[in-house]
Amino acid sequence: MNSHPFRLDGHTVLVTGASSGLGRQIAISCAAMGARLVISGRDEVRLAETLSALDGSDHRAIVAELTVPGQLKNLADNAGKVNGVVHCAGISRLAPIRMTNAAQMAEVWKINYESPILLTQRLLAKNSVEPDGSILFISSIAAFIGVAGVGVYSGSKAALIATMRCLALEVVKRRIRVNCLAPALVNTPLLQATENMLMSIETTRAAYPLGFGKPEDVANAAIFFLSGASRWITGTTLVMDGGLTIG
Repeated sequence: MNSHPFRLDGHTVLVTGASSGLGRQIAISCAAMGARLVISGRDEVRLAETLSALDGSDHRAIVAELTVPGQLKNLADNAGKVNGVVHCAGISRLAPIRMTNAAQMAEVWKINYESPILLTQRLLAKNSVEPDGSILFISSIAAFIGVAGVGVYSGSKAALIATMRCLALEVVKRRIRVNCLAPALVNTPLLQATENMLMSIETTRAAYPLGFGKPEDVANAAIFFLSGASRWITGTTLVMDGGLTIG
């Protein structure tokens, strides 16, 4: 028995979207806490860079485009037994609803919603998630507040939260926990895309009493939900917004 409830020694954690952004940092932080990582992403070069940044040597990388059924199946079939899953793969297509088309909607929906749900389904069907395991979806503060230009993205992230709550009830008999993180703006490549959409990023920054987040902030919360420290928590969403929605 590990005496430190936040340690991940003996845990195998699957992280998607690990080639950049939050997924990369979550993988790095989990490895630093003793976990064995199975990381996935669609960019082979960047995924290899993440793999080389992980503490320890018993880690694996599986290149996968999760919107391709065969590649999603290959990831699920080759991940092996895992104690934790963190769904970080996601995209944002910034456009007001009047300028959104069906192709953009389908792309966002497939990557942000269908892929993590179908991957979870496949892992559960194979009994790949061990008892006392944890499944964690990365949602967004956009699921809770209105922001011009991200309606489709917001909808996909809200759908994850709704589905997560149902899934939590379905797998509780296996002692598997299911939760979401809902971060606001974090200093990742996605922030640069947001800067291009907003009139003034400094005006937006001023609305955050604690400032924008860092990838490590989200990674630390992920470690909590993956570890035994959160053994009594399931079906919940942790809002991480630097105080943005206090008022």
